[in-house]
Amino acid sequence: GGVAGGLIGLACSMLPGPASIAPLPAGANADASAWSAAMLERGRQIAIAGDCAVCHTAPGGATNAGGFALETPFGTVWSTNITPDRETGIGAWTYEAFARAMRQGIARDGRHLYPAFPYTSFARMSDADMMSLYAWLMSQPAVKQAAPETKLPFPMNQRRLVAGWNWLFHDDAQYAPDPQRSALWNRGKYLVDGAGHCGACHTPRNALGAEKGGFAYLAGGSAEGWDAPSLVATHAGTNSKAGKSGAPVPWTEDALFAYLRTGFSPEHGVAAGPMAPVVAGLADLPESDVRAIAHYIASLSPPVEAAAAAHAAAARASGANADALTTLGFQNGQRMFEAACAVCHAASGGVGHFGVRPLMGLNTSVSHASPDNLLHVLMNGIDQPATEGLGYMPGFKDSFDDRQMAELAGYIRARYAPDEPAWRDLESASARVRAQTH
Repeated sequence: GGVAGGLIGLACSMLPGPASIAPLPAGANADASAWSAAMLERGRQIAIAGDCAVCHTAPGGATNAGGFALETPFGTVWSTNITPDRETGIGAWTYEAFARAMRQGIARDGRHLYPAFPYTSFARMSDADMMSLYAWLMSQPAVKQAAPETKLPFPMNQRRLVAGWNWLFHDDAQYAPDPQRSALWNRGKYLVDGAGHCGACHTPRNALGAEKGGFAYLAGGSAEGWDAPSLVATHAGTNSKAGKSGAPVPWTEDALFAYLRTGFSPEHGVAAGPMAPVVAGLADLPESDVRAIAHYIASLSPPVEAAAAAHAAAARASGANADALTTLGFQNGQRMFEAACAVCHAASGGVGHFGVRPLMGLNTSVSHASPDNLLHVLMNGIDQPATEGLGYMPGFKDSFDDRQMAELAGYIRARYAPDEPAWRDLESASARVRAQTH
């Protein structure tokens, strides 16, 4: 595939590239008064579902003005300005230019966009939703700010090679509803595969950076140094993990809905890391859309009865016998946990005075094959909860060194995921996570 893509890209580089699309005439910027309030509201919701501001807003910067660093295996890609500024944003873009970028990954001037911009998902959107999104973006305040230029190493800096990548991996067809499925299921799949671009994080990628298909669909990926767990369980039951998702308790549709809507599921934990801003956006969407997403994702796994999931949660909540662990070399980790963590994560769990109190025995990051997500939370805490009711969690990276982090994480793993193998080389993993920017 890599050789074929390279040859196709090389051939494309010798042919005329995509044509530029003439800009809107000077002084003819799109006028918000030309669109109805309903259309603008629809566009606002699509922008939320697509997390536009999450990737197109630099830390502390103006909304959608670009400059956010997207780390990829091929180098850093900088997000662009999508405010209606004519010089540095999309203010001179016609709808035709906007739709081409969203569906084919080609900018107004004819340059190929890198697929770090998920046009592979946005292509699924309907024409009506695409126009609504364009209208809403063009109605927002213009911000004059040039984003840093993306400079990938050779040969990735040859944007024309993306034409070969598109030929191999991109299908720009709009979503076609499945007539054999319900309207709720189709709405959920449309949002998951389209504007929501869930696969961008939750589907593994091949060596050329394309999302894998088939059984790899939504089977787990990575985002900003975090592990994005699988959304598909291979099996479910009260006596086993929820398949390859790594969740200690099978996900029910209602648990998914609660997690996506509020950022917390008592049976699974709290949304953190890159998932927190996603949930913050979903909290502002119509409840029916969040329900549709939960319904579709739940349909990808074997059915789970609520009573069975509750029984599994109760069985997992208490964790291993803490007294037995004192003879296994976890004394230091246990002391740190009791001093820094137990006040909020004691066996009672539930909702406390400072927000929710997730039970460690039910936390997916504790049962995950990799310690990275737990280490991220232990170091950085949760200073921007997905929703107001979740509460704040302090980080301990300035209090504990890598050896202490390893002891704490090792204790949590042994105490609350006793049926999982111990994580190896935790001190090195802690040093690696500490060095990451996100």
